Amino acid sequence: MKAINPWINFNGNAEEAFSFYKSVFGGEFTKIVRFKDIASAEFPIPESEANKIMHIALPIGKHNVLIANDVPEFLGRVNENENRSKIAISAESREEADKLFDGLSAGGAAEGPIGDSPWGSYGGMFRDKYGIEWIVEFDGQ
Repeated sequence: MKAINPWINFNGNAEEAFSFYKSVFGGEFTKIVRFKDIASAEFPIPESEANKIMHIALPIGKHNVLIANDVPEFLGRVNENENRSKIAISAESREEADKLFDGLSAGGAAEGPIGDSPWGSYGGMFRDKYGIEWIVEFDGQ
């Protein structure tokens, strides 16, 4: 397997969320496609949806890409607070774990503060300010 890349659905704030993620992870977007970019006579896009994100990609590390889109209004809203999936990050050091935890959890809510776990790793989990759940962990290996 080459890679597994998480793909997140947003309710019209994918670009804002990904600008925030970019401020924490660094890097540059490799792709931004708006709904207006794929509009055609066969696939008309309402003006209210035209600037929303159809696809955005942010490389993270050497082999990973975080991907997202806005869900068009005609498909209904995504309930982020009922999303029980988590994005897990394996940090390379305690310092990196702290930096990622502190950066990504800013404005969100910690579900498990970062610290030493009974099973020997260092980590924590939280829901970010966009409702996305994350686990950041350093296993010391």
